[in-house]
Amino acid sequence: MTTTDYATPVAYREVTDAGGRLYRIGETDRDIMGRPRWTMVLFPWMGMMGISSSEYAFTSAEETLSEAHLWSSGHIFWLMGVWVFFQAAVAFPAGQLRESGRLPARYAMMLGALGTVLGYLSLAFAPHVIAAYIGFGMFSGIGAGLVYATCVNMVGKWYPERKGGKTGLVNGGFAYGSVPFVFLFTQVLDLHNYQVLFVCVGFGLCALVAGAGWFFKDPPKGWWPAHVDPLKVSDDPRIRRALAVNPPAVKQYTPREAARTPLLWMMWFCLLCTAGINIFGIAFQVPFGKDMGFAGGIVATAMSLKAIVNGTGRGVIGWISDRYGRRNTLIIVCLVLGTAQFGVLVSGTMGSMPFFLFCSMVSGFGGGAIFPLFAAMTADYFGENNNASNYGIVYSSKLISGLVGSGVGAVVVAAWGYEGAFVIAGCVGLMSAVLAVFLKSPGRPRG
Repeated sequence: MTTTDYATPVAYREVTDAGGRLYRIGETDRDIMGRPRWTMVLFPWMGMMGISSSEYAFTSAEETLSEAHLWSSGHIFWLMGVWVFFQAAVAFPAGQLRESGRLPARYAMMLGALGTVLGYLSLAFAPHVIAAYIGFGMFSGIGAGLVYATCVNMVGKWYPERKGGKTGLVNGGFAYGSVPFVFLFTQVLDLHNYQVLFVCVGFGLCALVAGAGWFFKDPPKGWWPAHVDPLKVSDDPRIRRALAVNPPAVKQYTPREAARTPLLWMMWFCLLCTAGINIFGIAFQVPFGKDMGFAGGIVATAMSLKAIVNGTGRGVIGWISDRYGRRNTLIIVCLVLGTAQFGVLVSGTMGSMPFFLFCSMVSGFGGGAIFPLFAAMTADYFGENNNASNYGIVYSSKLISGLVGSGVGAVVVAAWGYEGAFVIAGCVGLMSAVLAVFLKSPGRPRG
């Protein structure tokens, strides 16, 4: 028996499958938190929307920031790299704190909201670039990492039987939430209003993240929805198909156990490569488009389309992976992401605006789709109970990919031009597709 915050004690039972994995069944979502579990898709989605502009719209403010603070373009790209570094660095420790109960989801979101506003305040009033590295790069990055880790892993816990589409939808908020800010920073932001705009944006997004986070609640460990029997074949064709192509993990792996499997580190390296390509595109598409002669409005439109498709692609690809399998879907996504880099380069060199917009959207689709796939795959392969920590390990590859995609990308562009940089990015994407072929669930008999 257990007692919830909202109801009288509700009976539940714990069952194990043939492999010894334990499931807790009998409680409904309303028994646990007094409302339907779809709200734990809505509120995490809102939280992800609140942090998206710091990554996807930041470089759109490059010209104004450079003029206002006399920062070089190199500082702008390294600022983004530092932000990504801290955003990824906090994923594993945040997962450990969350799963130990020392950092409840609601508190993690409040800290994330604080980091968000501190980041924008530092961009508005930083007396020196070092203050921006601390305020935006470190504090905002840590805050975004707390929000990201909390939101993505929350969904997998509430939808263990069909997590792909839901995880993708929430993950998508991390991209298309930035769309209005791309236009705001490209078309409206200037030397006369940048401080006011950054302050308003910072406090507005802080309120959004904190408001969404107030309603967060975790299900009990091992929880499984009452209407789905994990030991029987479901009557629902969607659930039956999803579990057939993406079967649950053979057991609940601890981070130590997961780290002993070669699979975890293969996933880590594959995400390193693909996330680096994604961040490279985010950082350099706007300056590349301008250098190729496209008008600022066209470049902003291309970046916005990239963000929209990036976000939408995360939800769509999650749904597709529920139908056709996570690994098969990842292979296709890597091929698309790699090929798109060559397309962006060719379209920009040709000066073809429609082709540039199209390739930008395709690149955005591939770059966004990788994250929900890896989040869902980690739960599929290693279980939901420790997914915040296990995915935190996999996601920590973004520590390096952020610096490579943004900071080192700037060095490569300076040395070899955009042509060399985009060719390297495309080849890395195609190589990632080959690596994805070898990602298979640990401990499961080959059939």
